[in-house]
This record gives sequence, C-alpha cells and structure tokens, in this order.
Amino acid sequence: MDKVMSNKGIIALYVLPALLLVLALIYMPIVLTGYYGLMKWDGVSPMTFIGLENYKNLIQDELFWNSVKHSFLLAVFSTLSLGLYLLVALVLSGQIRGANTFRKIYLIPMLLSSVAIAQLWLKIFHPTNGVLNHTLSALGFENTPAWLADPSIVLYAIFIPVLWQYAGFYILIYYAALKNVPTSLVEAARIDGAGPWRIAFSIRVPLIMEVIKVTIVLAVVGSLKYFDLIYVMTGGGPNGASEVMASYMYRKAFSGYDFGYASAIGFFLLLICLVVTWLIRKATATKDNIQYS
Repeated sequence: MDKVMSNKGIIALYVLPALLLVLALIYMPIVLTGYYGLMKWDGVSPMTFIGLENYKNLIQDELFWNSVKHSFLLAVFSTLSLGLYLLVALVLSGQIRGANTFRKIYLIPMLLSSVAIAQLWLKIFHPTNGVLNHTLSALGFENTPAWLADPSIVLYAIFIPVLWQYAGFYILIYYAALKNVPTSLVEAARIDGAGPWRIAFSIRVPLIMEVIKVTIVLAVVGSLKYFDLIYVMTGGGPNGASEVMASYMYRKAFSGYDFGYASAIGFFLLLICLVVTWLIRKATATKDNIQYS
C-alpha cells in the first residue's frame, strides 16, 4: 500500500475524478457567470458583448443596493440569533429532563421544505384569518398590522420564519460541540465552586469558539445568498421592501429576461460573500487556539 501511495501517478489518478467534478460543478459555473456578465443576453437571442456595462449599471442601480442592504440586515439578525441558539444548546446539553424531546422538536423546521414553511407562515401572517392577528385581537389590539403588505414591517416579519427555519441546524451544531467538552473540566470547575453560568461562559463556550466562528460564517454567507422562502412569501414585495440580492437577480433573469445583468449580479454576490468571509475570518482570528483532549 505504501508503495502504491508513493506513486505520484496513482495519486493523481485517484484525485482526478473529484477534481473534474469540482471544476465542472463549481469553478466552471463561476467562470461562465462572470463571462455572461459581460454580455447583453435575453436567454434566447445571440449574446452581444458589452464589456463592463452591466457592472457599471449595477453600481448605479438603487434597487440593487436596497436589496444589498436587506441582505446584510438579514445577516445581522442571523448573527445575533446565534446567541439565542447557543443559549438553547447550553440548556439542552445540561442535565435537564426532556432534552432529547426538545432537541427533536427544534429539528422539525429542518425537515420541512422552504415552500411548506412559507405556506405555513403565510397562514400565520394572514391579515384577517391569521393566527398572529387573531391572538393580537384577543389581547385587545384593534389595528392589527398587515404583516406582509406593509413596507415598513414586511422585512422584519419575514425574518422570523427565516431564522426559525435554521434554528434547529445551529442548535444541533452547538449541542454536539458542547457534548464533546470533557466532563472532567466541568467537574473540576464545579468542585472549585463555579456556578452553572460561570462554567458555561468561562469553560464550555471558550472551548467551542472555533465552532462558533464557523457558524458565524455560515449564518452570514447563507443570509447574503438567501432566496427561496422570501421569494415564495413575498416575491420581494411590496415595492421591493423585502427584496434581497438573490431574489433581485432571479427577477432580472426570469421576469426581465436580462440574463447578462442577472449574471453580473450573481458574480457580484459571489465577490461580496468572499470578501465578507475573509473579513469575518480576519476579525475572529486568534493566535492561540484552545485545545482539549
């Protein structure tokens, strides 16, 4: 076996299929997206090379920058929600009754499709027959809002199902990381007189900091390219009040039949995600990583 693995030709042969798949499914579409962004193309007629015209128009597009703002706002809310998910995971990883049941309940949204979740929350947010407005009316509120029709609140209303959809995913990641923290460290701290909160935030959380950094990247990048649930629930409306970058790109391509401009948006979105990921990694970088065995 050592003789085979020392042969560079054999190693290249093993790596080649995976490399070809990565090139075909990841890097080639990226290159083609950047290429199409240089074209004027409706998806049917022959493409016309226009250089950087699409990118110049993109920089001057106010609707696009509004969608960028909405995407970053979702990223901020997603990052802040990680704190709540971590608290839930801390509670579940402790010695509480019913932890396994609660963990399974939190995973339910992950098992549903985005379309099913969108239909569920459309019923909840319905202005006349929705559960939410019925509850508010029962509590004495007379002027209940039209959650998905009011431009001033639609964006915040739609963030609720988006964050709810992925709550179980992040709770499960934190729960698994916390369960891997050595019990000997926790027991030693408990013998020294440390309380539950001191143990949680002085021992358990610092030991899973690398996992937390990864979830921050996942939450931010996932929010910047989020599309499906928002598109099903509002289509980016009303009047672009809930438009995000991915839904704006989709609308330009399949409603405006401007695939060149949509490709420019997609390539710009990729660059934003790469830059944001790099900034997060730089901001959260530490010289010494806490390790345990």
